[in-house]
Amino acid sequence: MSSTTHTDLRPSGAVMEMIERLIAFQTVSRDSNLGLIEWTRDYLAGLGVSSRLTYDATGKKANLFATLGDGPKPGLILSGHTDVVPVDGQAWDTDPFQATIKDGLLYGRGSADMKSYIATALALAPQFLAAKMDAPLHFALSYDEEVGCIGVQGLIKDLQELGLKPAGCIVGEPTSMQPIIAHKGTHRFRCCIRGREAHSSYTTMGVNSIEYAARIIVYIRQMADRFAQLETRDYGFTVPYTTMQTGLIKGGLASNIVPKDCKFEFEARTMPGVDVEKLYREIQDFAATLLPEMQRVEPNAAIDFEWLASAPGLNMQPDAAVVQLAAALARNKNHGAVSYGTEAGLFQRAGIPTVICGPGSIEQAHRPNEFVALEQLAQCEAFMLRLMDPEMRLRD
Repeated sequence: MSSTTHTDLRPSGAVMEMIERLIAFQTVSRDSNLGLIEWTRDYLAGLGVSSRLTYDATGKKANLFATLGDGPKPGLILSGHTDVVPVDGQAWDTDPFQATIKDGLLYGRGSADMKSYIATALALAPQFLAAKMDAPLHFALSYDEEVGCIGVQGLIKDLQELGLKPAGCIVGEPTSMQPIIAHKGTHRFRCCIRGREAHSSYTTMGVNSIEYAARIIVYIRQMADRFAQLETRDYGFTVPYTTMQTGLIKGGLASNIVPKDCKFEFEARTMPGVDVEKLYREIQDFAATLLPEMQRVEPNAAIDFEWLASAPGLNMQPDAAVVQLAAALARNKNHGAVSYGTEAGLFQRAGIPTVICGPGSIEQAHRPNEFVALEQLAQCEAFMLRLMDPEMRLRD
């Protein structure tokens, strides 16, 4: 583990206890998050706060939306996802689902990404309620962010159906408590190729699905190279241009069988303003040029695409009220951009001005021995406590 030393700045006992509790819920995306959601619902109910739960099709996952206070002004959303990535095959030095503190760092899956932010908001709920603020605070907890920002889309639809129009939203992804005003769009796709099986000594009698997949993958790589070479740079991003890559491929039965089926998944991380539908059509159009030669051998050969998930980019202006509020709360006037995707772009697309600001570093997310520094947690707690200052309000 890291032996890095940090300051003695620490969060309150209530925040620490809440973080430990939330990390203990094993809300890996492939599993249910209802344990955490239902515990949070009951905790808030004990404070007199009702929650709205919206479930996925299986009934095993849910979003939670709760409103604290009833001030006359439009409220602010504190938003975070409850799911975490798997720990399978990772070399953890501690139990990933038990918060462990060492050398000023708190280790655990989700400690940075992003249960600490959620836990801080929940721990401070009694103080938010006692403050009788002139604008409500909304807690938005979602499922399946890690697999494509799926859950929050239903949550936002609920808000629209309720006619609720919050003044802004702060998504607490790990940014080292720096306000983030822009991120790339994230889009994931699947391609399935159906050819014809044959003995490998008679390759001309088959249609090799893996080889046709490879040709499409190479084309995607060439598109990525084109963006890298020609797209206008924005050096606010670590990678200052649109990227594309293939992350998963599966096909074939044996080395001496011409493979009938192959599928692969690929993604695009698009800069603000890039037309992802045009990008997707270009790949489909290229694939269509391969079909005639495939179908000369196998009339039923096919190439099918599926758009799996999409989260739009975030692109806020530095002078936006919610950005200025986050800067004041964080005592950090420096804003930035990130290459990873979040739910923030979906809130902005729904007409809710949104900024990203939360404890911890994205460099620790998804890794073994994920951690957040205690001083970051203390800064996050101070950030939220300032929400109760009458001077810290979103401008109309």
